[in-house]
Parts: sequence; C-alpha cells; structure tokens
Amino acid sequence: IRRMTGVTVDQPIDEFNRQKGKSLGKIRVPPSDAEVEELFTGWRASVPDARKYLPAARDYFAASLWRRLGLRINESVMLDIRDWRPDLGGFGKLHVRFGKGSGGRGSKPRLVPAINGADQLIDWWLAEVRHQFGDDWQNPDAPLMPSERFDDELGRCGRIGHNSLRRALTIQTERFLPAWAGRLTPHVLRHYCASSLYGAGMD
Repeated sequence: IRRMTGVTVDQPIDEFNRQKGKSLGKIRVPPSDAEVEELFTGWRASVPDARKYLPAARDYFAASLWRRLGLRINESVMLDIRDWRPDLGGFGKLHVRFGKGSGGRGSKPRLVPAINGADQLIDWWLAEVRHQFGDDWQNPDAPLMPSERFDDELGRCGRIGHNSLRRALTIQTERFLPAWAGRLTPHVLRHYCASSLYGAGMD
C-alpha cells in the first residue's frame, strides 16, 4: 500500500492476537452493536409473553451472558448457584470452574468480573426467576441454569443442555435478527463481546 499510495497504514492486528494455524484467513466478523441491541431488545420484550416463561427467561439469560461476558456455552451450562460471588470486586464475579484449558490440559478455572450490566442481570435471574424452577434454589450446588426436569436422585433440578440453548438462540435470531439467521452462534456472541470491549478501550 505504501509503495502504491505513499500512505503507511497501521497494522490493526497485533502480534499477540494475529491468527495462526488452521484459523489463518478465517475471519469471524461479529454483528454490530445496533444489530445485537435489536436482537436482545426484541428477545427481552418477548419473554413475559412466552408460552413457557421459565425456559424463555433462562434462554435469554444464558445468551445475555455470552453477549456481556463472553462466556463459552459449556462454561455457562456448568455454572452452579455458588459460582456467583457478589462479594468479590466492585461488580461481583462469576467463578468459571470449567473454563477451557489450552492444549488438552483440562479445565482452567477463572474469575470473570460481572461487567456490562451482568451483575444486574444475574441479580434479576436469582431474585425473580431461578426460584420458580424448584426448591433447590437455596442449594449452592444446584445449577445456575436448570432444565425443567427435577433430578430426584440428586434432589435438585437437572442441568440444561447445550442443544436447548443453541436452539433458543437460533429461533430468536430468526425472529428478531433474520439477517443473521444460520450464522449467529454462542461463540459468535463471545466474539462480539471481545470486539465490543476492545472497541471500548480494553486491551
């Protein structure tokens, strides 16, 4: 570019974040802020009128964590009630015990600050919705995001599966953001979170 135009452009991808290996050349551009806001505004407004309120609220909550905190779907599914630590830091923190480790080394736990309004989202979920799934809401080992089925053997709600959450995102995207139908996945929302934080000045 410099040889052709005389203009030196900045390299937008630093050495620490540049693609490598199999991912080289495969760019995942997430939706814009306006598109994500359009999706979640419509989704949020639809929850009170859903045929089944509790699963609708849970699915919205899960997707909001992907959008706001960049959690992976497995990390979300494996959260227990005890993993919300409002006593840590200025916003509270989620203890992600089943974070993805590198090189097949197993889980890599981490604490995630509840930024981007995630603290208010989690407080809403626990105060207004979670207890309606069953009496296990006071059990710290119960799943933060339960299924509708109660596990009699464990004495608490079962854990929601990946496919249910993926399907909910697919349905709501087709409904409220059809331009992204078939393309918006939980991991794309994770990319959106990272891009938006970077755009807001985080390194």
